[in-house]
Parts: sequence; C-alpha cells; structure tokens
Amino acid sequence: MSNALTAIDLFSGCGGLTEGLKQAGFTVIAGAEIRAEARQAYLMNHKKVHVFEDVRTITLERLSEYYLIKPGELDLLAACPPCQGFSTLRTLNRLKPADDDRNKLIFQVSRLAEELLPRSILVENVPGLLHDWRIDNFQRRLKKLGYRVTKGVLNAKDFGVPQRRRRMILVALRGDIDPTIPKPLAKRGITVRETIGNLPVLLDEMAAKLHSMRQQLSAGVLERVKDVPKDGGSRHHLGRERQLQCHQESDGFKDVYGRLSWDKVSSTITRFSHNPSKGRFLHPEEDRGLSLYESMLLQGFPTDYKLPTSLGTLKTSSLIGEAFPPPFARAQAEHIKVLLESLPKS
Repeated sequence: MSNALTAIDLFSGCGGLTEGLKQAGFTVIAGAEIRAEARQAYLMNHKKVHVFEDVRTITLERLSEYYLIKPGELDLLAACPPCQGFSTLRTLNRLKPADDDRNKLIFQVSRLAEELLPRSILVENVPGLLHDWRIDNFQRRLKKLGYRVTKGVLNAKDFGVPQRRRRMILVALRGDIDPTIPKPLAKRGITVRETIGNLPVLLDEMAAKLHSMRQQLSAGVLERVKDVPKDGGSRHHLGRERQLQCHQESDGFKDVYGRLSWDKVSSTITRFSHNPSKGRFLHPEEDRGLSLYESMLLQGFPTDYKLPTSLGTLKTSSLIGEAFPPPFARAQAEHIKVLLESLPKS
C-alpha cells in the first residue's frame, strides 16, 4: 500500500462525503450505495472508486478484489447510515425513533470495523441518534475491538457550509489515544448572498439544467408568494386570512413558504428544498422556490459538481438534501488526519 491515507465511504449517496474526504487528501478506495440513481450521481464525479451496491455484501475478501488491503491498514471507515427513522419528523414526541429497518444499518459499520479494523471511524447522522440504544450498542461493539469513542452534535454552518444543519458526529480511534471532535472553524457562517447571490449569467449545460429545475407554483400560491416580504419574510406577514386553509388550521411548520435571508445562512437543505411548501425555501428576492443548482451550492458542493438531470426534480433534490455537505465532511476528515498522526500505523 502507498503512504496515502485511505478511506471507505459507506452509504455513499451522491458523493458528498467522498468529495470532502478527497478534498482533505484521503484516497477513497470503495463506496457502498444501494440506490441506483445515487450510484449514478456518485460515479459521475468519482469514477475511480468502486461502489458496491449493498453494504451487507461487503467483506474483506470482496474488497481485496479491487484494492489489496489487510486488517488494520485502512485509515478511515466513514459512514452516513440512513437517518429517516431517527428524524424528528419520524419520531413520537420527538424522542422515540420510528420503527424503521434502516435504523439497524449502523451495525453494518461495526461488522466491517470488526473485519477491517480501520485505524479510525467516522459516523454522521441526525442528532436523534445521539441518545438512542443503537448508538450505545454500536459503541460497545467498537470498544470491544479496542476503539476509544467520542461523539457530539455539530452545526455545519460552523464548518464552511452556508446553512444551519445540526448533525451528530461520532469519531473512534483504535489505540490508546482519546479521540475528539473538531471545534467550530468559523465565527460566522457563509451567507446565502455569498453563495447564490451572484450566479454567472452563463452556466455550463448541466448547471443550467439544474438551475432550471424547480417547483412550479400554482397561480393562487404564486399570488401569495409575491406578497411575502423580500429577504426573510414569511407567510405570517400575509395575515391569517390570506394563508392557505391548511396553514390556518395548524401553528406548526412555521417556515413553510418563507423566504431565505440574503445575509444569513440558509435553513437546512432537505430532500424537499425545491418545494416552498416544505419549508423556508423561497428565493430571497425572486418569486420562486430554490432551483436544484442553488440547493446544491447551499449544500456546499463545488460549482462544477455533476448530478443526473434525467431523474426528475424530486429524486435529484433528494440526492442533494440527503448528502453529507462536502465542507463539513472535509473538516471532519482533516481533524481525523491530525488524530491519526498520533497513532502508530500497522
């Protein structure tokens, strides 16, 4: 093996984590993603990485068909297990995880840790996983393998991502050194204006197509949207009588049909960020929702990142919203690189 730091990206999605790992100097030797459309997007940007279709089928023997590796040699096993079952939108009283088989996929990470014995492990997920029994079980399995573990909640806006996005970060090191999670890198977040306020008139073909993909608003909704104040206004500025009937009957989801603010970070980019009826996803100034290209940039992807445009708006928006923002991933990877410098290498 070379002296380059190596990593495996499990539950790869469209490649946000891999992009961040590569920016931090890691060589990503393999990925795993069960959704065909996500693999398609991933391989458009990371052509040299072998992506397994199902994490449950990965073994050391299968990995060795593509990259010669022995137990203890992998530098980083990174994973973003599906988090839908732990999302606050899928929990009871925001405490109990929904009954979702995807919640158990985190144990595929510990299974591979047992077989590969990587020097470090990184897991990203929603904060709801932080105090769940599965994370306790997962930690116990790692500790039996000789890992020391720490975890906490970080906000992506503190690490170069132009949006609020709280996530659980778990870091494990195999050895006698206690791991840490990184401290915020920035005193202020990158703003919406800095990210999408001055897009070039001429975009390349793919970027232009992504920028044209956005939710079509009905005539009635568009009339209301036009009266939502620019630069951070919300539907509440319309008065109760002009809000949609469903909004009049509920005091929840206060950001629905709200505008982003130019000089603040964005709200969390979700799989529905193309749809203003799902959150604060109206353009700060124009009477429309965010385009997929704008959502991609607010997730911290490079301006030339490629995404398939033939999937339709919802599927492509899902790939964007479910990604690990590359600058956030890069910050975690750079922190882990410093930790690994203190560990002996097999």
